[in-house]
Amino acid sequence: MASVSYHIANLLEKMTSSDKDFRFMATNDLMAELQKDSIKLDDDSERKVVKMLLKLLEDKSGEVQNLAVKCLGPLVNKVKEYQVETIVDTLCSNMLSDKEQLRDISSIGLKTVISELPPASTALAASICKKITGRLTSAIAKQEDVSVQLEALDILGDLLSRFGGLLISFHPSIQQALLPQLSSPRLAVRKRAILAIGHLVMSCNNSLFVELIDFLLSELAKNSSTSTTRTYIQCVGAISRHAGHRIGEHLEQIVPLIIKFCHVEDDELREYCIQAFESFVRRCPKEITPHIIPIVNLCLEYICYDPNYNYDDGDEDSMETEADDEEEGESDDEYSDDDDMSWKVRRAAAKCLDAIIATRHEMLLDFYKTVSPALVNRFKEREENVKADIFHAYISLLRQTRPKVSADPDAMEQEESPVNLLQAHIPAIVKAIYKQLKEKSIKTRQGCFSLLTELVVVLPGALTDHIPSLIPGIQLSLGDKNSSSNMKIDTLSFLNCLLMNHNPTAFHPHIPVIIKPVITAVADTFYKITSEALLVTQQLVKVIRPLETVVSFDFTPYVNGLYQCTLSRLRAADIDQEVKERAIACMGQILCNFGDSLLNELSSCLPIFLERLKNEITRLPTVRALTMIAGSPLKVDVRPIMSEGIPILASFLRKNHRALKLTTLACLDVFVKNYGHALTDSMIKDVMKELPPLISEVDLHISQMALVLLKSISDAHKSSLANIHNGILAQLLVLIRSPLLQGAALNSLLEYFQALVDSGIPQLGFKPLLQMLMTPVYNPTSDTQPSNSPLAVHKQAFHSIAKCVAVLSICRKNEATTVVNQFVSDVKDPKSSDSVRLFALLALGEIGKKIDLSGQGELEKVVIDSFSSPNEEVKSAASYALGNISVGNLPRYLPFVLSEIESQPKRQYLLLHSLKEIISCESVSSRSVEVFKPYISSIWAMLFNHCECLEEGTRNVVAECMGKLTLIDPNTLLPKLQSHLTSESALTRSTVVTAVKFTISDQPQAIDLLLRTCIGDFLDTIQDPDLNVRRVALVAFNSASHNKPSLIRDLLNTILPHLYEETKVRKELIREVEMGPFKHTVDDGLDIRKAAFECMYTLLDSCLDRLDIFEFLNHVEDGLKDHYDIKMLTYLMLVRLAHLCPHAILQRIDRLLEPLRATCTTKVKANSVKQEFEKQEELKHSAMRALAALLAVPDADKSPLMNEFLSQIKTNTELSSMFESIQKDVSSVSSEMSLMDTT
Repeated sequence: MASVSYHIANLLEKMTSSDKDFRFMATNDLMAELQKDSIKLDDDSERKVVKMLLKLLEDKSGEVQNLAVKCLGPLVNKVKEYQVETIVDTLCSNMLSDKEQLRDISSIGLKTVISELPPASTALAASICKKITGRLTSAIAKQEDVSVQLEALDILGDLLSRFGGLLISFHPSIQQALLPQLSSPRLAVRKRAILAIGHLVMSCNNSLFVELIDFLLSELAKNSSTSTTRTYIQCVGAISRHAGHRIGEHLEQIVPLIIKFCHVEDDELREYCIQAFESFVRRCPKEITPHIIPIVNLCLEYICYDPNYNYDDGDEDSMETEADDEEEGESDDEYSDDDDMSWKVRRAAAKCLDAIIATRHEMLLDFYKTVSPALVNRFKEREENVKADIFHAYISLLRQTRPKVSADPDAMEQEESPVNLLQAHIPAIVKAIYKQLKEKSIKTRQGCFSLLTELVVVLPGALTDHIPSLIPGIQLSLGDKNSSSNMKIDTLSFLNCLLMNHNPTAFHPHIPVIIKPVITAVADTFYKITSEALLVTQQLVKVIRPLETVVSFDFTPYVNGLYQCTLSRLRAADIDQEVKERAIACMGQILCNFGDSLLNELSSCLPIFLERLKNEITRLPTVRALTMIAGSPLKVDVRPIMSEGIPILASFLRKNHRALKLTTLACLDVFVKNYGHALTDSMIKDVMKELPPLISEVDLHISQMALVLLKSISDAHKSSLANIHNGILAQLLVLIRSPLLQGAALNSLLEYFQALVDSGIPQLGFKPLLQMLMTPVYNPTSDTQPSNSPLAVHKQAFHSIAKCVAVLSICRKNEATTVVNQFVSDVKDPKSSDSVRLFALLALGEIGKKIDLSGQGELEKVVIDSFSSPNEEVKSAASYALGNISVGNLPRYLPFVLSEIESQPKRQYLLLHSLKEIISCESVSSRSVEVFKPYISSIWAMLFNHCECLEEGTRNVVAECMGKLTLIDPNTLLPKLQSHLTSESALTRSTVVTAVKFTISDQPQAIDLLLRTCIGDFLDTIQDPDLNVRRVALVAFNSASHNKPSLIRDLLNTILPHLYEETKVRKELIREVEMGPFKHTVDDGLDIRKAAFECMYTLLDSCLDRLDIFEFLNHVEDGLKDHYDIKMLTYLMLVRLAHLCPHAILQRIDRLLEPLRATCTTKVKANSVKQEFEKQEELKHSAMRALAALLAVPDADKSPLMNEFLSQIKTNTELSSMFESIQKDVSSVSSEMSLMDTT
């Protein structure tokens, strides 16, 4: 401490030197000291440093003054509060000084202090801000010196922007000082006053805001002078940009006034009016809706407003003639008259249209009829900046036209779909752009290529007939010496997009013209151009000779040129990483498509791939390229590099790099399949010794790829199977016991076991393999049995092992009978464990699905008897077994199952599950459906007999069976389901609606067209008088909106009011139940409310564009005050909404914060049970997560209520630490997401 004080005293002494260099160096050293976190000043040092720096602000040397000002920033955080007040006082006094230089340096000082004030220490910030504010408002109000006024306005703007919430008591006086400045004779004063008002409205209270708007409206109504009217309209625009969520309710009064001013002959006024409209469109989406059409019409009028120039539309008819003359004419006579402000009006109109297009998806059809032709017609705009905005507006229109994932698949077929209307406009677009591509302006041509790229993305193949019109523009931009690097990159990027999204034959006439500039670009010295050109070259290779179709085009003249230009880049070692990777990929494509024409070059080219394979940086793209080459239908001879390459590839399998492992496994599989004859035993051994560690539940995708490779190796080299005892087989037996094994990995495992038993190797025969598979079930050990489980293996493992046993039995049908008999006796044996019975039943089911087991006399009885087992898992396995065995011989077993369902009411639930299994298995292929169809009517009749069962579980299985049957024969059965919607029985109606839920899947189905016509009738049951029917209707609606939104999108207008109705708490459904001495409240409406809120959550993902988000938010608000389960759901919704609709959330933020605040401050009664405390903790945690999401909404931190809530959290230790940890989680997740985006 003493040494710091001594050092500082030493510096202060030097600061008094007469030599300015001494003063400068001492101040610089002080700056370095103050920036150290460790520095601590005693009171005396603080006082001296502050005094000295304030004195140096008046130094004769400008350089010393500047340094002294910079020192104030770090100093504010190092000295005590009263010293900061001294600094601020002095700076404010200096602001009123007669010396201009001192005023300037002091205003910079104040800005520095404000920007450095720590927001955390609100007490310090508040007192300093209050000190400054009083002085500033008086300086502004006095209007003595304009320069003082300007600086004061500037500082006040900064202050309100950072600490507006702390100055609430000063807001009235600030507003009072600012409003007169809007009519100041100095424009600069007006502009800064507008900025300060913009920052003020973000945090001022509502009455002050209303007062401000009333003042502006009355001044606009007076319209005393055009100059001040401009300022007031600019001010309205600024308020809308800064606090759009607050101005919405006043738009009814504001918009008609501004529309009126648009017709005043004043270009600047028009510009400000249209800019105000743009901010209304972006910030007040709901309130501006009634005015959208008049605003669009105004914009369409003013986007053509160019009174000083006559566009000669006659030239538009001929595309090529006089294009060059026009260019010369333009250079002779520049139209940028300094007094002409009309271009600003046109630019504002283009930007306003852009905002409307980007935010009004529902008006897309109208835009294509009115806005699109107008924008295309304005591509001829003479002012470059305006033209760029017009292009951007059209790009926004194209982006809105991009088919949404959840969009209606029939949208393309509708006559008036946006895509079809766009298709009709394409000739006009190309015609307009043709001329623009010949412009000298680089910015214009870049705009053209951006627009065309977006067009091709939205409508692949759209430019097929217009490619001849685009080629000259591409040539010019690539060949012109004056083209910038960015121009070339954009052109190549567009060309790549064009080649990818059009039929190769469309380019064949133009290949000679395209190829030359591309080859030149590959050789360019700038790596980014080379990189983009290599991408284009790779695409060109696929276009010149597409391997999947036969074309008559002669590609041979171009092979050598493409090969040589790529080879020079492939060989180079001292080039950018991206260029290396793309050169490897490009050469891979060249050898894949032209390998038969480059036989003499393979010996020099393939070894380069080997070199790149040995390099850690380039190995992954090289593996991909080799996969391409080895998989080529041209059978390129890669044998020369296999002896060295295969061991290198095998070594990659032990690297800790997932993408490399997966790519290498795919590559090796292609080599084995296409060049298996060339693989030596040592190569196969190298590969196989690396595979055991990959076969594991840790990564099932890698396991699946490893099993596929093993299967390919066993097909190509049967002898290799003899070596699998060394690790591989043991890993397979561990994997099959995994609870995670399913899907593609399980199927690959089954195929490999089939290959093993077919190989004929004695030690891998049917019996040894069967023994190995069954040992964990029949003789479990501590190594194989999961801990804390009564069963021998995991539940899923029983199914996996049973499937494996079935595969082996089907391969050896002659030995299967013995196995089946063994399983039957195992099920019968009273000494068998539950695990053995469970497994034996599952195995019988899997075998019976493929082999007719009706010859086994006891089978039926044994399986049916198992329905009475005390173990639920065994019962379920028996039900599964009966269903699958029935599939093996339908005529024998299906009637038996149906009769059992009728005669055994106690076993009905399990027997219906068996029936469900039969229907599922029989609906897999068209052949099995034909076999099954004769039984459908009798099954259907039986199911309807049971759809009024009182057991909800049984009714659900009946409904699922009905749904699955309906998928098999929708034309007959869907109308039958529909006819039962009018049944008098509520149970029948609920079963029928649930059945429809099971017909909706996320895959295209034959039933979809029929469902589209009648889904409305099923969903009308949302209005059913029965509570349970309404609930299942909501569940069906949720399923449709999640899996196939196109079914319900057009019904939302009728369904949503009823959906929202179900979110309300109904008092008539709440009852009190007496439990001994206690009274317990039961809410029978809770389940249906939960179902309604779940539907709302799903709609956010699938149909957001069809929702009135403000109406939606009304019901979310109600949910925030509802039961625990519903609160949790609405908190999740808030997180999604904050991300999807930040503007709407900002408008409602105060109303959304109140219930969150109530949750966070609620305390559980001291005598409550443990679960109540846990529930409350979970609620707090979720509410805080929602709060963090709301805080991330732009400008949410300016809300006074938000700041009040945050300071309340900070004062509570528990809430504060919880909120901090949530914010850390949120920031880490978002940073991970951004990393994923970049990769």
